[in-house]
Amino acid sequence: MELRAEDVFRPGAFPEYTYISRKSAISNLPYEFRLSQAIRVSGFLTSLVGPSKMGKTILCEKVVGFDRIVEISGADFNGDMEFWRLVAAKAGLAYKGQFSTEHIITNTQDKYGKKEEYALTKDKVIDYYNRNNLILVIDDFHYAPEEKRRLIAQQLKDAIRRGFKAIVVSLPHRSDEAIRQNADLSGRLSLINIEAWKVEDLKEIAKIGFAKLNIHIEDKVAQMIAVESLSSPQLMQYICLNICTILEMDSSRQDNVRAEVLETAYRFTTANFEYGDVVALMKKGPNTRGKNRNQFVAKDGNEYDLYELIVKSIAENPPMMKLDFDTIRKRINELIADTCKKPTQQAIKESLAKLQELLHEREDIFKVLDWKEGILYILDPLFLFYLRWGGGSEA
Repeated sequence: MELRAEDVFRPGAFPEYTYISRKSAISNLPYEFRLSQAIRVSGFLTSLVGPSKMGKTILCEKVVGFDRIVEISGADFNGDMEFWRLVAAKAGLAYKGQFSTEHIITNTQDKYGKKEEYALTKDKVIDYYNRNNLILVIDDFHYAPEEKRRLIAQQLKDAIRRGFKAIVVSLPHRSDEAIRQNADLSGRLSLINIEAWKVEDLKEIAKIGFAKLNIHIEDKVAQMIAVESLSSPQLMQYICLNICTILEMDSSRQDNVRAEVLETAYRFTTANFEYGDVVALMKKGPNTRGKNRNQFVAKDGNEYDLYELIVKSIAENPPMMKLDFDTIRKRINELIADTCKKPTQQAIKESLAKLQELLHEREDIFKVLDWKEGILYILDPLFLFYLRWGGGSEA
């Protein structure tokens, strides 16, 4: 059967034809081996931590298998949903319900029905998972409210002692404290840190995938795409799929990926990214309460306030998911005209802190960065990609 582009490049699903196995730089062991080893240890909880869009969920699906994995998102725990009720429901179990029974009156042989209620206990849910060799994967653990994260950690501490197997997937710098810094879980954790993808690994997705489709791509072109993918295999898959769409629209270039199509593919890729409101909020900044902000004349002739300059500086070359303060300040100063006064270090630091506070007050899609101990972490590579190619950095 002839493969289609959407069969080969799958940004939102398990990539059967372009799955790339990687090794940890620390242990020099494949991540698949480390995760497989971790879930075999009874009484231990597995903590899988790594940057967003790095293939952590895909790794779980590869190792655990679709027939054994039960996936829950941290976002599912918003509201009053009980932990074990949700864990049961995701495995197809009714946590509470009614059943009818039929009774016969001995003397008359008359029949009557009676409805009775039942409720699963935590022990029965754990037993069901153990008997069916199921593994719970809590993805995007950081999306659960802080108080819920602590409660989940407490529930898992007791469950793993009874043979229950679970993997908690979260982002670094933010939300794994409830698991990794929980004294009750000390000595009962299998810790796996997923490192950012290297350009060489991302290139393999393009080279293997396009070869499956009988499309030629030069190494330098694959390198350009890999750099722009911001260490995200999901973004790499997305860009490659859109390149195929562009090639199909132009039959004269259908068997060769040229550098000229890349910018079109990048902009096409951002079409479905919903970060417009995020960028608008960042540029607007917090409420000034009637005060006018300082304006800075940029080298492009326009005037920007400090929040707009921060947004533009994040989008500058080279693309980076982690920027220290000196890099941010240098980028901002390079945007401003030489004759214009530059913002102070204190003003930049205060604006970054206020910007993070503003974003973290909103819905999860707004939580795209962390300003922590002098370093700005971009948490979502798709957001940075949108800034660079979706018009997000323009005034």
